[in-house]
Amino acid sequence: MGLFSFLSQEIAIDLGTANTIIIQDDKIVVDEPSIVALDTHTNQPIAIGKAARLMQGRNHDGIRVVRPMKDGVIADFNCAEIMIRGMIKMIQEKSPLFTPSLKIVVCIPSGCTEVELRAVRDSSENAGGREVYMIHEPMAAALGIGLDVEEPQGHMIVDIGGGTTEIAVISLGGIVCNKSIKIAGDVFTNKIREALRANNSIKVGERTAEEIKIHVGSALPDLENPPAEYIVNGPHQVTAAPLEIPVSHIETAAWLEEPLTQIENGVVAALEATPPELYADISRDGIWLTGGGALLKGLDQRLERKTGIKFKVAEDPLHSVARGTGKALKNIDKYKFLIR
Repeated sequence: MGLFSFLSQEIAIDLGTANTIIIQDDKIVVDEPSIVALDTHTNQPIAIGKAARLMQGRNHDGIRVVRPMKDGVIADFNCAEIMIRGMIKMIQEKSPLFTPSLKIVVCIPSGCTEVELRAVRDSSENAGGREVYMIHEPMAAALGIGLDVEEPQGHMIVDIGGGTTEIAVISLGGIVCNKSIKIAGDVFTNKIREALRANNSIKVGERTAEEIKIHVGSALPDLENPPAEYIVNGPHQVTAAPLEIPVSHIETAAWLEEPLTQIENGVVAALEATPPELYADISRDGIWLTGGGALLKGLDQRLERKTGIKFKVAEDPLHSVARGTGKALKNIDKYKFLIR
């Protein structure tokens, strides 16, 4: 390290629709929901991350709770900048005497347009980034899993995040074919909310629907070890009378059928576009499943039944992309060809 290396910080950011993760020195130093609470009168931040998440659905007119990311990209530029700046400040509070310059690597969806890419870069620079680089999520996920992305062999990654599902075939340090679908964890959550309203006349918030997805969300009705039913409390949508409804994994599997079918079709389409030699590698070695959506019960089995190819869930699917982004940052000269 150089003499004045303490004057700079190198951080990797997984700027996700649901969660933002920051890695520094190979360690996760920030893992917070991608959400910010603002004072509606001054537009100044009141809370960021977990603290802002606690306010969601409980806020009054003086507080605006915003999720700046949608479908894997920035939907609210100003709030995204506030959120990134606030999360970086969580690290810098340990060194209050000075603000070091920042070298940042941010991961982006493979289907990101130039306008969306520019928004990420500008937000990162405005939040204090002196040098800002970007890497595509499927490539970051492959690095995080521990794959050798430079070898002449096909690897397929299916990364199901909060806003997008990234499907990519990687070989020789590049993405051979890819598909980015705006169907992922947020859609699963909304489908659960809609189904409870339509079938049970009960209103639930986003946080409750998220809890249902985590506890009993399933891709298959026939699980080997099914979870216990999840009890949901909420008001009747017409009478406002209190209701208590048990929800089973069999019900959530039916409610999520449509978005899961779209993900299946995306995987099949990517396989059809894969060159034969790489397809042979993938069919032999299997397909990697990562991202928060990989934790949906029975999803790997469902995709395996559809494709006839083995699906393997990454060891730490929630953090694979972030760890891969950190690896790219640490070895930025080696992986310069992956970075924009």
